[in-house]
Order: sequence, then C-alpha cells, then structure tokens
Amino acid sequence: MNRLAGVTSPYLLQHADNPVDWWPWTPEAFEEARRRDVPVLLSVGYSACHWCHVMADESFADDATAALINERFVAVKVDREERPDVDAVYMEAVQAATGQGGWPMTVFLTPDAEPFYFGTYFPPEARHGMPSFTDVLDGVARAWTERRDEVGEVAGKIVKDLAERSLAYGGDGAPGEAELGQALLGLTREYDPRNGGFGGAPKFPPSMALEFLLRHHARTGAEGALQMVTDTCEAMARGGIYDQLGGGFARYAVGRSWTVPHFEKMLYDNALLCRVYAHLWRTTGSDLARRVALETADFMVGELRTAEGGFASALDADSDDGTGRHVEGAYYVWTPEQLAGVLGEDDAAYAARHFGVTDEGTFEHGSSVLQLPQDAGVADAGRIAGTRERLLAARAERARPGRDDKIVAAWNGLAIAALAETGALLDRPDLVERATEAADLLVRLHLDDGARLARTSKDGRVGANAGVLEDYGDVAEGFLALASVTGEGVWLEFAGLLLDIVLDQFRGEGGALYDTAHDAEKLIRRPQDPTDNATPSGWTAAASALLTYAAHTGSAAHRAAAEEALGVVKALGPRAPRFIGWGLAAAEALRDGPREIAVVGDPEDEGFRELRRTALRAGAPGAVLAAGRPGGDEFPLLRDRPLVDGRAAAYVCRHFVCEAPVTDARELDRRLR
Repeated sequence: MNRLAGVTSPYLLQHADNPVDWWPWTPEAFEEARRRDVPVLLSVGYSACHWCHVMADESFADDATAALINERFVAVKVDREERPDVDAVYMEAVQAATGQGGWPMTVFLTPDAEPFYFGTYFPPEARHGMPSFTDVLDGVARAWTERRDEVGEVAGKIVKDLAERSLAYGGDGAPGEAELGQALLGLTREYDPRNGGFGGAPKFPPSMALEFLLRHHARTGAEGALQMVTDTCEAMARGGIYDQLGGGFARYAVGRSWTVPHFEKMLYDNALLCRVYAHLWRTTGSDLARRVALETADFMVGELRTAEGGFASALDADSDDGTGRHVEGAYYVWTPEQLAGVLGEDDAAYAARHFGVTDEGTFEHGSSVLQLPQDAGVADAGRIAGTRERLLAARAERARPGRDDKIVAAWNGLAIAALAETGALLDRPDLVERATEAADLLVRLHLDDGARLARTSKDGRVGANAGVLEDYGDVAEGFLALASVTGEGVWLEFAGLLLDIVLDQFRGEGGALYDTAHDAEKLIRRPQDPTDNATPSGWTAAASALLTYAAHTGSAAHRAAAEEALGVVKALGPRAPRFIGWGLAAAEALRDGPREIAVVGDPEDEGFRELRRTALRAGAPGAVLAAGRPGGDEFPLLRDRPLVDGRAAAYVCRHFVCEAPVTDARELDRRLR
C-alpha cells in the first residue's frame, strides 16, 4: 500500500500513485522493516529535480521494478526540502563512501536506520559504468539474506565513523582583518575573469560571496571586490541563466559561461540574487542592477506567490514540449523558426541577433536559450520591449513547468528580506506589502504558541516537520529587514522570539550551532554543517540575525552568541571563502559595528522621510535602522532620542560610541559612507 496520499510535500505526492509501496519517513516504516526482517530503501529527492523525475519514470513507475522493491524492502521516500536533517545525515555518508553526492539519493539502511550501501541515480539498464537499478536491488537483497554479519559490520563502521567526525570550527572569536583579507584573496584567485563568477563548470550564482564582496568594498573601498561583483552580475544578467523574457534566475549554468542553465527556478536563488542586485544598485546606481532586481522581485511575486500569501519553493526544469514528452527547458528555448512564427521574418531576424538565437542553437536540437550578447549592437528599446511582450505572450501558450507549492519557512524568510529591501530601495511599496503578507503567513501558520517554527506548509495546512536552524535564522533575518523597512517594531519582537529559541535549543559548547534542536528527532548523527552552499547555512544565518538583533536591542547575550558563532568563519573563511560567503558578510557587518541608525520625527514630515530614505540607502555593512516618532517604544534605538531644534534627526552609533545627531540628509549620507 502506497502511504503518500495526503502528505504536504508536492514531491512525495508525485509518487503517491507509484506501484511502489512507499512510506514517508516515520518510526512505523522502520518498525515494519524490523517486523519483516528486510532492509529499508531510502530514496531522497525534491520536486524540481530533473534526474529524480527520470528515475521515477524509469523505475518507480515500472510495475516489475516496484514488485521487486515491495517484496524485498520497505521503501521510504523523503523530500529533502521538508527534511533537510535526514538528507544531510545520509548525504554525508554517501559523500564519505563514494566521494560524491547528489539527487536522487539512494541509500539502503538497516531497520535501525544505519546505512550500508549508497548511490544516487541508477538507470533501468546498466550503462556508462553504472549498474542497473534492478541489479542493485537484487545484490543488496542477497547480501542482506546471505551475508547479514558483513552488512551489519559495514553499517556499524559507517555510523561509528560519522559519530567520530568532529567539527573544528575555530572558537577563537570572529575573523579579523587578516582573515577577511585572506578570504578576498582566495576569491580573487578563484575568480573567472572571462565569464565572471568563481570556479569552473557547473557554475552556480555566487550570491553570498557577492554580498560579502559588496560589504567589503563598502567598508574598505576595495575596488577589486566591487569589480568582481559588477562583472559577475552583468554576465549573469546577460546570460541564459537569467530569463530574458519573464525575469528570474535558473538554478545554475552547466558550463563555465552562463549560457545554458539547468532550468529549474528556486525561490531561494531568486531571493538571494534579488537582494544582491538591489544592493549593487545601492552601491553603483547601475540601471542594469535596478532592472534585474525589480524583474526578479516581480518574478517571485508573479510566478511563485501562493493564494495564502507565501512563496512556493520552485518551478520545475521540465515541461511538455508539445508532443506529450516532458523535456528540460522546453518552456524557455527558441528556434529561429519559432521566432518567425510569432514575430514575422524581419522582427524575428532582429530578435535573433538581440537574444543570441542561432541556426545551430546554443542548447539541444537546434534550440537556443535567450541571452543578451555583448556584440548584438545598440538595441531599439521600444522595438525590443514590443518583441519581449509578443514572445512572452506566445510563451504563455506553452505548457508551463510544474510548481512546487509548498512553503518553506527559511526560503520565505529570504524572500521577505529581499522584497522588503528591494521595495524600500527602489520605491516599490507593493513589494514591501507582499513581504509583509508572507511574514504574516509565517506567524499565523508556521509559528506556534511557544515560538517554535514548522518547516513547511501547503495550501494553508502546516506540515508535521519541525523547523531547523536555517528556518529560525532566515525567518529572523526576514523579520529584521521588515522591521527596518516598515518601522513596525512587532517584527523585531518576533525575531527576538525566534532567536531566543536558537540560543536555547540549537547552541552547543563554545558557541557551536547544530542544525536540529536539542529536542528534535534523534538520527544516527546530529547534523551540523556551517558551510554556505545553495543557501546560507543555518549556522551563518543565525549568526547574522543574532548580530543584527543585538545591534537593534543592545543585547550583550545575542552579540556574544553571534561573535562565538562567527568563529567558524575565522577557521573556514581563508581556506574556502566560496563556501562561507554569508558568514563572511556577517563578519564584515561585525567589523563595521554594525552601525545603529535611529531616525526620529513625524513620519509625515519631509525631513524625516529624507533622513529615513538616506539611512535605508546606506551601504554600511549590516547597518540597522529604527525610524519613528521620538519617545516611541517599538524600537529600543528610539529611546531617549529627541528632535533637534524641533526638526527630525538621525543618530548614528557604532562600537558602543554615538556621534552627535544630524538633521541634514547629506551629512547623514557622508557619515554612513
């Protein structure tokens, strides 16, 4: 019996009609394996994963393969986005055993959840040096039956090795100037001057490293740091990884250039990149940065916003190509013939030059991903705008990619921060409203009476899985951004509740942080990963939010916790800066203060609004802003901050020292720079 009907995960629901007798991750599944004396087949993936769909179609939808699974295993299906703790523990084992990992992840476990055989995607027939999935199933089942002692020894050794891994995270306090300089040097060495970005293929948008570089430039004036950001952001915005018609970024580029993407669009990527482009505009005034920030924000609102006011997790990479086949990128790519069918010959030839559509194609089967090549010449803005509208309308007639509608708390926190700041910086109050509505949803649905977060919800129904550290850190980050932008102190209060849970439930000795709470389900290893990968790690997200909250409130406990947590950045920043970017950004904020800005006055007064606007547009790393009437009790920073000669005033403090208040916006801008 397949037990996936009625769950909140769209990924699991995609498998609810499989002939495989799937279980969700529950104690009952392992008890069933113990009762039947069979191993557990654990399959981990996510809704927008292309190869997860391929393996599902080839194997899990196949009656003969399903019968083999059902006879010899208890099959457990996990959505890695709902259970990042389960994913992290077994991915660590897969990577330790095979030297690589990825999704779909296929792991065979004892009934005690101890892993003994690993893999990722397995094809239905042996090819490219990979065994067939049925051969793997048969081999594992025979080993379980005929060599049980050996299986037990392997499982025991793996669990012991995982348990003995310790994280040497520094613990000597936050990084100083030397470590931040070494991190900058490390990024410079890995920088790709031809294409922008860091490293080789595949190439992922380095949003968190870019945020570090922007903050480092703001604090030190390092032009090389800003140049890497500017060039990378332009290359990505001109490349195929960016949707030139509808806005928004794909997950990654398959090559060193940004030409051909893996077409899935994730909420977290777009939230992080929207914020980077808004901050780049704040630093440089770049028209391109402004356009991309707003288009990315509009993509999130237009394509990912749910009926409940939150933001869906992802759009799939695949869609129907018009023949009934699900093909990667089908929704996004164009041939010259398709352009001509929509635009006519003359406009199609013009569009092909502008968007880099060639006869031979840049993708598969003669199709091209739309780009903005540097050598396309000066564009007629009006003609291009009309062309985009016609192509976008024609694309809307194609079969749309599937959408993963679940709300992930952490990723919505990132979206709240991005939309709030982008809306405030670029005069789009509607974006601030959308951020506020998403925050309202998280408070109303995901937050219980004890300030404990649920990880996910779908269609207004909260999921059963507890929030992990990244949920608390990223949601607090979003609430803190919203507090500064709206002037509503309730968001500061909610952030404080979440961060108190962090201090109480996620902290270990010496300020180390764990991904799961002290009272969470016990797995074979308690996950603890400080590295920033696709998103900020829970560790660095929490450190950043703790620091911001401390700047708002003066809480010594929260600041001390942030400084201790940033010890991991001192250890990893000089060695692996690409994978600790958010931690480095938080360290830059700590080095700069962060600055505490209080603006007092009548919100209807133009002088107050100008000071507040100037403070919002300050590039000082991690600066916090409280704005409101003098004597207001919503923000601690507003206490004892009077008007100056009856005029609105701004107070700036850093490193526990305050400057004299100013009433002139230009003087405030000078001080914040």
